[in-house]
Amino acid sequence: MNDLTEKPIAIGCDEAAYHLKQAIRAHLEKRGLSVQDYGVHDTSPSLYPDKAAEVAEAVAAGRHERAILMCGTGIGMCITANKIPGVRAAVCHDQYSAERARKSNDAQIMALGSRVVGEELAKSLVDTWLNSNFLGGGSTAKVERMKEIDQRYNSPK
Repeated sequence: MNDLTEKPIAIGCDEAAYHLKQAIRAHLEKRGLSVQDYGVHDTSPSLYPDKAAEVAEAVAAGRHERAILMCGTGIGMCITANKIPGVRAAVCHDQYSAERARKSNDAQIMALGSRVVGEELAKSLVDTWLNSNFLGGGSTAKVERMKEIDQRYNSPK
């Protein structure tokens, strides 16, 4: 399955998505994939931006090729993860967005909303995303431009 056997897949969530994270973790492990769980580890209130930043920083540092972040909608996790230089995160709530996040945008992080998708759909979206690879071609110039913009706004002044 792609480049997924060399480094663990990172997962992280807030309390709203704790139960979904547990289900996704079990699903990944059942598929024989290594998982690094960044938490949260219960349903106590938490600040999702802290978890999103921690996971996105680990992706940017090269400790993970892919990561899955979960909160109520996936939106806050995605916004926060995209603040980390070198990270491309995408909210995925349907099969097409899950596939295109990888094939067209080379997203390293998938964000899911536990209040938007159910457990079985989430598992299916994860599978689609993990089985998709960046296609290059016409999308290469677009992803390269994203990287240039990222560098422009994240370089020391």
